[in-house]
Amino acid sequence: MKNTLGSSTKLILLHPYIQKQGSSNRFWALAFASFLTLAFLLTLIYTRESKITTSVTVASPITSSSTPPLSKAVARALVHYASNSNNTEHMSYTDIKHIADVLQKCSQPCNLLVFGLTHETLLWKALNHNGRTVFIDENRYYAAYIEEKYPEIEAYDVQYTTKLSEMKELIAGVKEQVRNECKPVQNLLFSECKLGLNDLPNQLYEVDWDVILVDGPRGYWPEAPGRMSAIFTASVLARSKNGGNPKTHIFVHDFNQQVDRITSDEFLCKENLVKFKDMLGHFVLERMDANSFQFCRNHNSTTANSSS
Repeated sequence: MKNTLGSSTKLILLHPYIQKQGSSNRFWALAFASFLTLAFLLTLIYTRESKITTSVTVASPITSSSTPPLSKAVARALVHYASNSNNTEHMSYTDIKHIADVLQKCSQPCNLLVFGLTHETLLWKALNHNGRTVFIDENRYYAAYIEEKYPEIEAYDVQYTTKLSEMKELIAGVKEQVRNECKPVQNLLFSECKLGLNDLPNQLYEVDWDVILVDGPRGYWPEAPGRMSAIFTASVLARSKNGGNPKTHIFVHDFNQQVDRITSDEFLCKENLVKFKDMLGHFVLERMDANSFQFCRNHNSTTANSSS
């Protein structure tokens, strides 16, 4: 009994001490947590100020420089042309310079649409440095290859349903439907005109293109798609602009080819031809009223005189 009582007495004597020790532990835990919070805030403020100071120090030499860094597009274009100077498929110096001069005068940002992925692809992208350049090509695999190799290139593939040998019938079809599906002013996305390209990405039909270059698709044998659809589509896009510059520069390469010349006469019109030299035809088209149903003001068709 004595031992049991003694044990109980010890337990009663220790109990208040335990409560006091618990309160003390909570106090020191709270103090320690407050210290950690304060240390964290001071570290955060110091680190932020240090980063700002470092950023300003590093940025100073760059902002003081008056010469902007060479863009990747320009660098790649220079390398490309330096390594392919003997390529026989490139445009002539005269043709390239004429297009380059127009791009240089184009209001910024300039919207450039190019039919055909060619030897000059990187050059057009580089020359239109501050604008948007879009390429349309008939070969989906080549378009994917170019985009993978040059990520800055925006390229899309399109399925042409035309044949060079069908040029006369296709032009005649446009004339029959000029007040309906083949109007000179329309949104081609919703058109069923055989010469109109209606399977481009939707957003491309909303862009007000400043310059359009037709350098594709292929058109050197009867079964080839020819450039009739590209020329017709370019003419409608130019006449259907909603804003921006009311004028659009359209270049047709290989303009010396009979089919390209005839199609251009029909839809780009002789009165809009401002220059023809070497293999390049340069047209300037103006935006037209939505109720217009005639491509050319002074039209003398050359289709009837063309050879089959």
